[in-house]
Amino acid sequence: MESIPPHQLLDFRGKVVLVTGAGRGIGTGIALRFAQAGAAVVVSYRTSEAGARAVTETIRASGAQALALQADVRVKSEVDALIARAVQELGRLDVLVNNAGTDPLAPLLEMTEAQWDEVIDTNLRGVHLCTQAAAAQMIHQAAGGAIVNIASIEAENPAHQHSHYDASKAGVLMHTRAAARELGPYGIRVNAVSPGVIWSEGIEESWPSGVSRYLKAAPLGRLGTFEDVADACLFLASPAARWITGANLVVDGGVMTNTVY
Repeated sequence: MESIPPHQLLDFRGKVVLVTGAGRGIGTGIALRFAQAGAAVVVSYRTSEAGARAVTETIRASGAQALALQADVRVKSEVDALIARAVQELGRLDVLVNNAGTDPLAPLLEMTEAQWDEVIDTNLRGVHLCTQAAAAQMIHQAAGGAIVNIASIEAENPAHQHSHYDASKAGVLMHTRAAARELGPYGIRVNAVSPGVIWSEGIEESWPSGVSRYLKAAPLGRLGTFEDVADACLFLASPAARWITGANLVVDGGVMTNTVY
């Protein structure tokens, strides 16, 4: 294999990257970071249209290509149309970041079927449908590709009133490994990133006890940022991770190093 100079490893010029759930939060950070690395970025959203448009405008203002597309990742026909439109507009698809997700609180004994289904369908079914459609396109291109799934440290460390979310993210980790095994022969790598608590506007006010506990538990002494997660995605999608597939990169400031007894 040809050796790639270190300064070129994170160069995504000429690549097309699709980020789901990119109209806000972590997804926005991921989309912006890939654009900074030179990629043409498809900013996919379901309800955050204003945010997606703003991200797209920011990327275009920097001189990179960007396209905002609406799709519900729970619906196969919409996912298929999303991939088709992205390829129609930008010519190809090289990287998929499965970021779209939802994480409402619901006590186990009071959880309705609708609450369970919404989380599982968005967080797990969505990953499956997007992976399936994106991989088919990558195989058609015959040039390999990379898929990065946003999981969570809760996949291995359950949180209160989050049984549906925890189960969905645990499923994402196993889907990542299974997809890596099946898609590897086509040159498609599939990996996951598991964030810890990530800072967002107002989190200190809305969840002061949780923030305080996390800061005490994290060896690195801070909450994560959108860029922390985005840079992990950038690495896993890049040639720097060319022999890494089926892996889960934990981005949590070291919280998971704590003992549980």
